[in-house]
Amino acid sequence: MLHGREAERARIDLLVAGAIDARGSALVVHGEPGVGKTALLTDAIDRADAVAVLWTAGIESESPLPFAALHRLLRPVLGNLGRIPPVQARALRGALGEDEDRSGGDGSTDERFLVFAATLSLLAETAEKQPLICIIDDAHWLDAASAEALLFVARRLHADRLALLFAARDGEEHHFDALGVPELVVPGLDADAASALLAQHVGVEMGVAVRDELRIRTGGNPLALVELPTVLSEGQLAGRLRLPAQLPLTQGVERAFLDRCRRLPGDAQALLLAAAADDSGRLSIIRQTAARLGAGDGALDAAERSGLLHVDGDDVRLRHPLVRSAVYSAASASQRQRTHGVLAAVLTAAGDPDRGTWHAALATTGLDDAVAGDLDALAGRATRRGGHEAASRAAERAAELSCSAGARAQRLFAAASSAWLAGDGARARTLADGAREATDDPLLRADVDWLRGRIEWHIGSPQTGRRIVLSAARDVAVLDSARALEMAMLATALATWSWDIPADEDVNFSGAAEESAPARLRCFAALLRGHRYFLRREMAGAAAAWHDAFRIGQSLPPDPDLLGNLGVAALHLADREAIRWTYGGLLALARDGGSLTNAVWALSRLPSAQLADGDWSGAAASANEALVLARGVGQAPLTAMPLAWLGLLAAFRGESARPDPLAELEAMRADGPMGIVGAAAVDMTEWAEGVLAANASDTHGALHHLERIRHPTICRSAALDRLEVAQRAGRTDVVQQVVDELTAWAAQVGAAAPAAIAEHGRALLTHGDVAERHFQDALQLHQAAGRPFGQARTQLAYGEFLRRNRRRVDARSHLGAALQVFDDLRAEPWAERARQELRASGVTARKRNSTTTGDLTPQERQTALLVSSGLANREIAARLFLSPRTVEYHLSNAYQKLGVRSRGEMAQLDLS
Repeated sequence: MLHGREAERARIDLLVAGAIDARGSALVVHGEPGVGKTALLTDAIDRADAVAVLWTAGIESESPLPFAALHRLLRPVLGNLGRIPPVQARALRGALGEDEDRSGGDGSTDERFLVFAATLSLLAETAEKQPLICIIDDAHWLDAASAEALLFVARRLHADRLALLFAARDGEEHHFDALGVPELVVPGLDADAASALLAQHVGVEMGVAVRDELRIRTGGNPLALVELPTVLSEGQLAGRLRLPAQLPLTQGVERAFLDRCRRLPGDAQALLLAAAADDSGRLSIIRQTAARLGAGDGALDAAERSGLLHVDGDDVRLRHPLVRSAVYSAASASQRQRTHGVLAAVLTAAGDPDRGTWHAALATTGLDDAVAGDLDALAGRATRRGGHEAASRAAERAAELSCSAGARAQRLFAAASSAWLAGDGARARTLADGAREATDDPLLRADVDWLRGRIEWHIGSPQTGRRIVLSAARDVAVLDSARALEMAMLATALATWSWDIPADEDVNFSGAAEESAPARLRCFAALLRGHRYFLRREMAGAAAAWHDAFRIGQSLPPDPDLLGNLGVAALHLADREAIRWTYGGLLALARDGGSLTNAVWALSRLPSAQLADGDWSGAAASANEALVLARGVGQAPLTAMPLAWLGLLAAFRGESARPDPLAELEAMRADGPMGIVGAAAVDMTEWAEGVLAANASDTHGALHHLERIRHPTICRSAALDRLEVAQRAGRTDVVQQVVDELTAWAAQVGAAAPAAIAEHGRALLTHGDVAERHFQDALQLHQAAGRPFGQARTQLAYGEFLRRNRRRVDARSHLGAALQVFDDLRAEPWAERARQELRASGVTARKRNSTTTGDLTPQERQTALLVSSGLANREIAARLFLSPRTVEYHLSNAYQKLGVRSRGEMAQLDLS
C-alpha cells in the first residue's frame, strides 16, 4: 500500500493520461535511495488499466553489456519488427543480438542512430494497438547504449500513444543524465504518511514522539522507516529507551538488509550472492549457480521468505538495489570471484557468451590472455551492435589482463577508439595517451596519433591536433606511405577551415601518389596538394590540383571519406556543380544507410551551392532538415552550420531584426567551442549580422561586421555585400581591396562569378560611360556564371545608376528584371529597393503576396517542405527519425497555420 504521494501520483497520472490521449511524453522520477521511486513505478503499473506496460531496469554489473536493458524492454514486442522500416529493423536486430550475421552493420555511430530510430519506430508502432507505458527502473545503472536509445525516444515523443517513465537514484557516481526530459523529485514522506507507514510495519505501539523523531531523522525516507525499526529494540520503539545517537540512512538500511541476510542459512546466503552478482535476472541461471556453489533445494525458499528476493516465473528481482549492494559488498573478494567464475560457466553454457565473458573477467585476478581474447570478441560484438561504450570497457579490461605490452597497447587503442565513437572525448584522450606510452610500434603509434589528433580538433586545439597528425605522418611515411598520405591530407583539409593554421611542411610519401598508384591514393594526393596551395594562398595551384582530384574522384566508387574530402575542395572553389555531386552523393549514401551524422554534414553544406544557384527553397530545406536531425540527437555542434545558413537566409529575406538562429548561435558561442566548424559558423554569423545592419541602414555597423570575416572562402562569398556596404560608407579603399582580391581569384581559378562581382565593384568606383561599361561587363559575366541573385543585384545597381543619370526608360528593364528575381527569392530588402527605384522611374510595382511561414516551428516547416516534395508520412518519419504520428501532428499544425487543408494545396505554397 502506498501512503501519501498524492502530488507524485497525480504527476504520473498526467503522463499516463497523455499517452492515452496521444500526447506522448517522458518523466524522470529521481530521489535518494529508498525514497520510494520503485514503489511509485509499481503503483503506476498497478493502476494503469487502459494501457500496456513494458518494464526494464538497469543493473550495475550489466552496465558494460550494450543494449542489455533495452533488449529486456523490447523482447515482448519484437514480433512487430516487420512493421517498421527494414533498414531500422535490421539495425535493431543486430544491436539486440537477434541477427549477428546481418550484412552492412559496421558499428559506426550512425548505425547506433538507426538503432535509436528503430526503437522509437517499434514502440510507436506497438502503441498504435494500445497506449503503451515503458517503465525503466534504476536508470542510473542502464548500460550506455540502452540509455542513449531510450533518451532518444524520450526527447522525440509528441503525438504518440506512448510514455516513458524513468526512475533514477540521486547521489550515485553513475549519474543518469537526462537533459531535456521533465523530472519529478521524490521527497520524503510527510508526517501523516510516515505515521501510517510505521503503523503498518511496526508490530508494537509507538509513541508519537518516537514516530516524529524517526521521520525527522530519516527525512521521511520510506525504506528507512520500514527497515530501521527492525534493528531497534521494543523499548526504543515504544519510547522507553533513547534512540541511537546516529541513524545513518543508506548505511543503516544496507546494514538492516545485511543483518537479515546473515540470519539465513549459509546456502541461502550463497544464492543471494549469486542473485546480487548476476545480471540476467533469470531464475534458472541463479539456481544453477547456487547449486554449483553448494546450495540445497531449500535455499531459494528461505531467501524468498526473507523478503529480500522475489520470484515471478523465471524472473528474479531483489527487493531493492540496496539489497544488491549490501550483499555483494559484504562478501569477501574470494567469495565474489568464485561466484563470478561459476556464473561465467553457467551463462556461457546457456548461450549467453557476453555475460559469461564479463563474469570471467570479474573472476580473474592476474594476467590472462585467454580471458582477454574473449573480451576482444565481446568488444567486437558490441561494436557491431553500436555499443561503443561497452566495447570500450571490454577492450580496457582486456588490456589490464594482457600479458604482453604490445597487446596491451593495441587493446588500449581499441578502447580509446570506441570511447571516441561513444562520445566520451575525455576518456578517449586518456586511453589514447596510455596506448601511446605502452608501444614503440610506429604503425600503431600512427593510428593512435591520428585518433589523438581528431580528439584535439573537436574538443581541444586544432593547432595541436594538426601537429600531432602531421608529425605521425612524417614518422610513418617510410613504412606506410599510403597511410601517411591519407593522414596528412585529412589533417590539412580540416586545417583549411581554421583561421590561423599555416601550410604544413612537406612529407615524403614515396611512390604513394605516382601514376602507378591506386586511383584513390592519387586522388588524395591531389587533394593534399590543393590544400597546401590553399593554405599558402596560391590559388592557381590549388585550383589545378583540386580539379585533378575531381577528375579522378568521379571515376571512383563513392564512399563518405572520398566525397566529404572532395566536397571540402569544392566549397573552397565555390564550384557549385562539384558541391552538388560530392555532398549530394554523400547525402544519398547517408539516406540509403541511415547515416544521420553524414546526412547532417551533407545537408549543412549543400546550401552553399543552392544559395548561389538561386535555389533558396532548397537551401532552406537542407539547412532546416540538418537542424531538425542534429537537435533530435542532442548534437549541439552539428547545429552550428544549419543555424548559420538559416540566419543568413533570414537576413537576406529581411524576416526580422534579429533572427532566432543567430541568437541561438550566439548562445552556443558563449557556452564554449563549437568544434572544427566553429570558425566558419562565426564568420557566417558576421556576414548575416552585416546584412541585417545594412537592411537597417546602419552602414558603419554593417561594415564593422563584414570586415570581421576572417576566412577567405567566406570573405569571397560575402564579396557583393562587402562592396555595396563599403561604397555606401564612402570607403573606396575597401571597395578597391575587394575588387583586387576578386580579380586575382578569378584569374587564378578561371571563374566567372568573382570576375562579375569585380566588374560590379569597378562600376561603383567609376562614373559615366566607364561605369556603364563595367556594369554591362558584369552582367555578361553573371549570365555566364548562372547566379541569379548576384545578377539581379548588379541589375538593381545598374538601374539605380541609369535612373540617377536621368535615363529612366533604360533603367526600367533592369529594375523590373531584378525585382522579378528578388520577389521569386523573397529577398524583400532588395525587392523594396527595386520597387522604390521603379516608382522613381515612373512605374508602380505591386508588392507580391507570399506565404507567411514565420510562425512554423522548425519541425513543422520541415514536415511541410517534405510533404510538398511528395513524400508520404512514413517516409518523412524515417528521414527525420520521428514517428508517423508525430509527423501527422506537425503536419496538422502546419495546415492550420498556413490556412490550407490538403497536401495538394500545401504543394502550391512557397514554404522556403
